Amino acid sequence: MIKTLLMNIDEPDQVEIGRVRERGGYAALEKALRMEPAALIEEVKASGLRGRGGAGFPTGMKWSFVPKNSDKPTYLLCNADESEPGTFKDRKLMECDPHLLIEGMAIACYALDCHLSYIYLRGEFEFIAHTLQKALDEAYEAGILGPSVCGRDYALDIYLHLGQGAYICGEETSLIESLEGNRGYPRIKPPFPATHGFLASPTVVNNVETLCALPWIIANGSAAYAAMGTEKSKGTKLFSVSGHVAKPGVYEVEMGYPLMDFINNESGGVPNGRKLKAVIPGGSSVPVLRAEECEGVLLDYESLLKAGSMLGSGGMIVFDETVRMPEALSVIADFYAHESCGQCTPCREGTGWAAKILRNLIAGKGKRPDIDLLLKIADMMEGKTICPLADADVMPIRSFITKFRSEFEELCSN
Repeated sequence: MIKTLLMNIDEPDQVEIGRVRERGGYAALEKALRMEPAALIEEVKASGLRGRGGAGFPTGMKWSFVPKNSDKPTYLLCNADESEPGTFKDRKLMECDPHLLIEGMAIACYALDCHLSYIYLRGEFEFIAHTLQKALDEAYEAGILGPSVCGRDYALDIYLHLGQGAYICGEETSLIESLEGNRGYPRIKPPFPATHGFLASPTVVNNVETLCALPWIIANGSAAYAAMGTEKSKGTKLFSVSGHVAKPGVYEVEMGYPLMDFINNESGGVPNGRKLKAVIPGGSSVPVLRAEECEGVLLDYESLLKAGSMLGSGGMIVFDETVRMPEALSVIADFYAHESCGQCTPCREGTGWAAKILRNLIAGKGKRPDIDLLLKIADMMEGKTICPLADADVMPIRSFITKFRSEFEELCSN
């Protein structure tokens, strides 16, 4: 299976620019600099690359929304605020292959005629900040960044910004607000960041995995990338798998890879002779799948949607038969209640209310009407807020209760 992102991830010296260049690093950037920016955007469009942060929007199309003749500068913001529970793929890339991200950002910046870019890094990743900053310093020293990128008539500066660990700042407009020095509140759209983003200027926000895919696409051509995956889900995808598997970690597979093959082959299967009970395929915010629902499901956007879940961020959490699903849901609900920014009443009140009800159920203080009340709260939250955080709480609440209701009822006194 072809690796486009993890081909050098196990090399211990992949953080050093000299070794990176020996392995072909930054060759794709030099190739991109010989192309016209418009042709570069078309190449990314033709590859079929979709945003790997969760939404899955076509990357090249997103770039094309940026106005070409604006009197304001264009900015590229790298969303490295990886905060979704169960997701740690971007962390792996930044920690072990930081120059891949820098090269991808430089390619994107050139395509967008962007000369100033930022990496917005999750606050808890301070240890990765040292790795990234060292890589940035090496890139400047090598002439890859600065007033003349790779000796060309093109200037680019990339700065690292460390957030304060707010999950909400993974939402692109909250990220922009935070980067501007404001409270990380989501913005109402329209206007969209493509025209009114950072400093009210044209802005593109791409996540780490998306940007890291660009060097392989440019080096090998859009057709080679589009040849992998499925008709609508092209290329490869990183999955970070945790929970009850023999080999938790980060794996790269082609889009359309069978879910059960991934669990049994890549991740080593469910250990200790226990049975699979459920899987969250795309991070804590997507609906859970029962074991029997996982059969025949493929790891791509369309197949998972058809199965009743989502690809999301690729943060796969595997549960074996020993897991008590109300307890697992309570942990998830506590997270979203804690991370709600409080701007929207349905989210601020609903997430906290749901978390409190679940804690009471776990403590044996709940009643059967509480289960239906949780579903009613979910209805009052869904689609009624500025950003999707409330929906991210709703989807696990609704799917856990619907698919494992008997476990919730067992906790009720009447």
